[in-house]
Amino acid sequence: MADDWITTREAVKLSGYHPVTIRTLIRNQRITGRKYFVIWQVSRKSLLDYLAEQEKRGDRRGPKPLTK
Repeated sequence: MADDWITTREAVKLSGYHPVTIRTLIRNQRITGRKYFVIWQVSRKSLLDYLAEQEKRGDRRGPKPLTK
């Protein structure tokens, strides 16, 4: 699905995480990322799944998503 891929900038806005954290999650294969020419993209579904997993775990370490 084409809409599933978002830029890392959009991933930062969606998650509230720092860009370095997003890149680390991609590198550690915690979320799915791909490089499209020179732009890194993140699977929206994998990011949302990761955020839900972290919330469910109640993980207190690391940055937290921004609340609205």
